[in-house]
Amino acid sequence: MSLLEVSALNAFYGDSHILFDVSMRVERHEVVALLGRNGAGKSTTLKSLMGVLEPRSGSVTLDGIPLAGRKSHAIARAGMQWVPEERRIFGSLEVEENLVLAGLTASKRWPLERVYDVFPRLYQRRHNRGTDLSGGEQQMLAIARALVRDPKIVLLDEPFEGLAPVIVRDLMAVCRKLVEEGQTIILVEQNIAATLALAHRAYVINNGHIVEEASAEQLKARPEILHRYLGV
Repeated sequence: MSLLEVSALNAFYGDSHILFDVSMRVERHEVVALLGRNGAGKSTTLKSLMGVLEPRSGSVTLDGIPLAGRKSHAIARAGMQWVPEERRIFGSLEVEENLVLAGLTASKRWPLERVYDVFPRLYQRRHNRGTDLSGGEQQMLAIARALVRDPKIVLLDEPFEGLAPVIVRDLMAVCRKLVEEGQTIILVEQNIAATLALAHRAYVINNGHIVEEASAEQLKARPEILHRYLGV
């Protein structure tokens, strides 16, 4: 059994049908990318997995536990963490307060020393408020806040958006280290080169439909797919 199994997921915003029978799987210790144009349904898929948007039908199973239709906090307790595009850190709290607060309800959590080992910059800024951080530092904190709960899988939504190339490089190195340590990740990201450098496999979504599944190497070898569905 795969760590995450999604079958025939349908999601709506009001009367608008957004996701159509989306099915995918993610194995343990795997990075799976979800690729597509803006508005294709990538973020909606992550929100549906996390329970932020309740699917109308279909199933989501994490490590054998059915999650579809459950509340976000219950899904988080089951081992899924979502890092939204907007980051949503607590700007009025210090870095360390953000991390401690995130771990309060976790059944198992990382010690702060482990978080700071992954993100040394956050150790240096641990007594700074969230609003005092740069965009890259805020993204590090958003990811660290998810990791402190020792998740089985992390959903990353546009983690590199708007960041300087040197910061993207540093975050990619962090993601590689996490994968080497066994972390499982679903990645939504417009930076295709960075995405295919990190991912083992990818699904391509177009107008709410999964239209392709391939390894990262297969997609690199078939640029016509990326051109057709992403305009790359």
